[in-house]
Amino acid sequence: MNSRICNKNNSVKTSPSFGGRFLHLISHFTLLACCAALSSCGGRADEITVFKAQSGGYKSYRIPAIAVTPKGTVLAFCEGRRFSRSDCGDIDLLLRRSTDGGRSWGKRIVIRDDGANTCGNPVPIVLADSGRILLLTSWNLGIDTENLITGHRSDDTRRIYLNYSDDDGLTWSSPAEITGMVKAAHWSWYATGPGGAIRIEKGDYAGRIVVPCNHVEAGADVSYSHVIFSDDGGITWAIGGSSREPMVNECQVTELSGGRLLLNMRNYDRTNTQRQVALSDDGGASWRNQSFDPALIEPACHASIRALAWNSSGSRKAVFFINPASTLARENLTLRVSTDECLSWTASRQLHAGPAAYSDIAVLSEKQIGCLYEAGKKNAYERIVFRSIDMERLLE
Repeated sequence: MNSRICNKNNSVKTSPSFGGRFLHLISHFTLLACCAALSSCGGRADEITVFKAQSGGYKSYRIPAIAVTPKGTVLAFCEGRRFSRSDCGDIDLLLRRSTDGGRSWGKRIVIRDDGANTCGNPVPIVLADSGRILLLTSWNLGIDTENLITGHRSDDTRRIYLNYSDDDGLTWSSPAEITGMVKAAHWSWYATGPGGAIRIEKGDYAGRIVVPCNHVEAGADVSYSHVIFSDDGGITWAIGGSSREPMVNECQVTELSGGRLLLNMRNYDRTNTQRQVALSDDGGASWRNQSFDPALIEPACHASIRALAWNSSGSRKAVFFINPASTLARENLTLRVSTDECLSWTASRQLHAGPAAYSDIAVLSEKQIGCLYEAGKKNAYERIVFRSIDMERLLE
């Protein structure tokens, strides 16, 4: 909570005859004033700031990703952009940990700092059986912009790396390059995620790690969504299926019943201001039925989708989706719920009315989900905040 919200030392002189009642009344109005001030600062009482712009040696913090370890530790990843909000330049990979469900956060951990170069697009995946945390990321020279890389005028290209942690996120391995396994030769621009990946739980492909990515093909100025996957716990990787139609890029994947997967994609076709989706029956090796989801409006921005645990019928109990629910601007961050495997979205809650952008979701427990998102008063990139949501109340 912002320390400028209210002065806890306010005092009022009262008459002895009704002082107690008057002080109680003043306390009530002071609380209301504090809440009003909090709202005017673009925040909420239940939003906990994890990263704040223009602090800690970084101009901006962007691209949040969240994961929860088997020990219950909440991991908040992001990019620390040293000198600007730009997508290129000196960008480091950062992490903060919480061991109390997101109520407080430990010191910042620098996972990767490659000098003036760009290290970003974090995609964490937790292997529940071993406790190992995998982190896939994208890299490029700090002087190479997306336009230069896409146009084959850059000094280098986009490369993909993998780090891992075996001690609950406290320390991390050196980055290992896996570009040759996951990037086709005719692709120029490439980005992992951002946001979480999944490990398939049911069906013929149970155990497969599926990571959402996107790319631009050589000679084309349009982007595609695709996935990569690993069947051996992240040791080796393969390129999965791509979206059939272009004009999509940043995406997220979730598992439905029967081992089916759903790919939810950022849409650049502004003749239709809705998210695009596609289905896979083969563990992400191919995608079919690419279409628009009319309920999921967007201003061309990243979003996140996560499924809750299985119920007795073999279907997901609920799927949660979060994005700026607006066709005009990155604002009105809204959490939606589907109980029929994304055929419809029957419940929703506004998380942040003002400017808001990228976000990610993780399941904290059987009753709580955690949301990590960019939000602010004047622009969406003032803070990265955490908020926990009671799932049962939302489902009701």
